[in-house]
Parts: sequence; structure tokens; C-alpha cells
Amino acid sequence: MSKQRISPFLKQCFVSATVSFTTIGHGSIVGVPAILLPQLKQPGSHIPLSDDEGSWIASVTAVTLLLGSFMAPPIMGKLGRKIAHFVVIANILVGWAVILLAKSFEAIIIGRVIHGMSFGLMLPLRSVLLGEYTSPKNRGAFLTMVSVAQAFGILLVHLIGSLLTWQKTILILIAFPLASLLMTFFIPESPSWLAARGRYDDCRKTFRWLRGDGEEEELEEMIRARCETIRAPINNCKDLVVLFKKKEFYKPIIIMIHSYLMGEFSGGALMSCYSTTVITHLAGPEVDARVWMIALDVQRNISNIMAVYVVNKVKRRTMFMATGGLCILSNIAIAVYVYAKIQGWMTYTAVWLPILLINIQFFTVAVGMVCLPYVIAGEIFPLEYRSVGGSISIISIASGYFLVTKTFPAMVDSIGLHGSYAVYAAAMSYNLFVVWWLLPETKGRTLQQIEDHFRGKVLTPEDAEVRQSLKEKVDVEKSKVDS
Repeated sequence: MSKQRISPFLKQCFVSATVSFTTIGHGSIVGVPAILLPQLKQPGSHIPLSDDEGSWIASVTAVTLLLGSFMAPPIMGKLGRKIAHFVVIANILVGWAVILLAKSFEAIIIGRVIHGMSFGLMLPLRSVLLGEYTSPKNRGAFLTMVSVAQAFGILLVHLIGSLLTWQKTILILIAFPLASLLMTFFIPESPSWLAARGRYDDCRKTFRWLRGDGEEEELEEMIRARCETIRAPINNCKDLVVLFKKKEFYKPIIIMIHSYLMGEFSGGALMSCYSTTVITHLAGPEVDARVWMIALDVQRNISNIMAVYVVNKVKRRTMFMATGGLCILSNIAIAVYVYAKIQGWMTYTAVWLPILLINIQFFTVAVGMVCLPYVIAGEIFPLEYRSVGGSISIISIASGYFLVTKTFPAMVDSIGLHGSYAVYAAAMSYNLFVVWWLLPETKGRTLQQIEDHFRGKVLTPEDAEVRQSLKEKVDVEKSKVDS
């Protein structure tokens, strides 16, 4: 048996880079209204826009995101993860082409609708891809790269768009999905999907290409579980009710709904749309809110990069509870500070204090609240329900994002900034409690072991004997290679 010229780790890095390039493209989709709308509203623009039309360009992707997320399961399940990724990239490129060639507001809306569909398709797919292609020991770091890539895409479009026209900016940004398109040709189909389709020989070949020969136990566990599992088709409401009664189906969905809502209420969505408003309310009108907005964007990227290392060292539950608790405390501190300032209780009003509070909040958002839900999503869904469960739980992302961004101005007018942050702290406290109650530790565990946990399956002596025999077989193979 010859040694592989390229290590399994580098192959997993290649798959992660492919997904990350696509995610950079989606980050630029999220951030492009910030540079597109001001230029279209300038005198002499070939597509004049009203404020109402501009708001539709900015928000329509959130609506079609839901449609895309529900299109993902049949594509991922029937055609495979690789084909689904091709569909995502194709939608990004088509959407950019439509926007570049647009001569009217309606054409831009069509391009944004296509982009929203692409984003919705990718949200469940990217966690599934990285969860199924990577080893348990490095899975957390690879999944965290998704948040790094998306934050980088937002920062990149803002930086380039501040120097060039929006057309030239888009032409530069297209390079990332194009690179991902070419790289996707060189990655294999998911071993889990191959096992689910009964293609066990192809599954073993692909799994060993990705992981080497050192993780045979997980491979055989996965194949054996697929052989033992017969999934009945869902033909009516009764079948759907039966499905929702399965613990391995409804528990991960409950966990992910509350994890995603935790991320939306933590301040990520709020600061992406209203950062200058929040900073002005906190620090006063004399502070240059735009400078601090850019500084927070940079901090988010640095913190996301830190999270790649931290998530590979710290247990998932520990990290989620620590960053979630700190985020809640920072929201309470901001609420107390603003209320005390309004009541005239504070005689010390240095600018550094509110800026420190908002930086602590944003640090928890970047390190835990935004990236960790995607890490957990790539680990806790059983294979046979992974695409469906992921799509259902993603409803909470669109709902939370819409709720926060739509209601924030009205909340500030009615209960003030301090009341708004108090409401967010209360909402996060509830979501954190649910996650603490239901989420098992997933770090270092195989996907099959996590699935067995939700099924309530306990390791029997017979299972232990099978695993021990597999381990001995692997040790023998390793000794042959070494000799």
C-alpha cells in the first residue's frame, strides 16, 4: 500500500477553500447594497432609485433566501452535494450578470432574487459539506472558516466599492465564485451521500481519499448504520407527524432554531444595518460613527480568525455558553449605561466606555454567536434528515434577521435604545437556556456517534467488540504500511 502524495488534511483544506470561496461570494452579496445604492442615487445615474426601491434591493434577498433553503433538500438528496454546490455557484454568477447588464430597477431586483435563492441553497449545504468531508478533530476549525469567509466578503466589497464603481467592484468579486466553480470539479461526492444511496464501494474509496486509512472505524460505523436504517418515504401528513416524533429529528431542529435566533439577537444582524445609529446613540453625535463602523468590521474579521483556532481547542458547549453569557452581559451593560445616561445618573461620560461595551458585544458575536451555530449545524443532524432538518431550522435565520432589522427603529422610538437591548438580552437568555438544556458535546465525536446520542442508543458490549475488531484491523493495516 503506497503512501498518498497529498495528505488527507490538505485535501480537506482544499474542500474547505472551495466552500469558503463560494461563501466570500455570498458575503459580497450581503454587503453590496452599501456601495450599490449610494452610487445609483447619485445625479445622472442610469437607474434612478427612490428610497423605497432602494430598500427593496437591500431586503429582497431575505425573502427569497427561504425559498432557496427549501429547494436545497431535494437537490442535495437526489443529485448529491457536489451538484448542489454547482447550482449555488451558477446562481451567484447569473445573478451578478443580470445586475451588471441591468437597465432598470426591476432587472436589479431579478438579480437580487437569484442571489437570495443562491444564499438560501448554500446555508444548509455549506454545513453539510464541511461536516461530511472533514475529520472530527479538525471539523470545528473548517466549519468556523465559513464565518471568516462571509465576514471577509462583506469587508472586501465595502473596501473595493469605496474606491471603484459598483460595476468594476462586481467584476472583481466574480473571481471568487469562478474559482470555486473550477475547484468543485476536483472534489469528490460526499461519502455520506454515497453510503445513503447504497454505493458502499464508492463511499469507501472517497472516504479514504479524504481521510486516509486512519479513520476506518467511523467509515464502517457509517456504512453499517445506513444498512440498518430503512427510511420510509413521507407521503402524507401522518408520515410527517411520525417523523417529528423522532428524537433524532426534532431535537437537532430545536437546538438549531434557538442557536440561530441567539445569533440574530446577539447584534450581528443589528450592527450590519444600523451600526452608525447604535454608535451615535451610545457615544454621542461628536463621534465619527463611520470610522468606528469600519473598525468594528476589521475587529470582526480578526475575531473570526481567532475563532478558527479557539473552536478547535475548546468544547462546543463551553464555548457557546461562555460567549453567549458574555454577550447577554454586554447587552445588559449597554442597556444600563444608556438608561443611566438618560436619567443623568452618570457624571463620567468618557467616550471609551460605550465603545468598549460595543466592542465586547461585537467580539462575542464574531467569536461565538455567529460562527458556532454553523459549526453545530454541520455536526448534529442525522444523515437521512440532514438536508430537511437544516432547511427547516434556517427559517429562524430569515425570521430573526427580518424581525430585528424591521423592528429596531420602531423599538428605539418607543422604548429607547436601552429598552431594545434589554429585550434582546431577555430573548438571548431564553435561547441560551434551551441550547444548554438540549445540546450535547460534539467536539471530537464522529457524526455517527452524535446521531446515536440523539437516538438514545447506548453502546452495547457487541458494539464495543465490533469497534475493537475494527481498531485491531486498522492497526494491522498501519503496521503493513510502516513496514
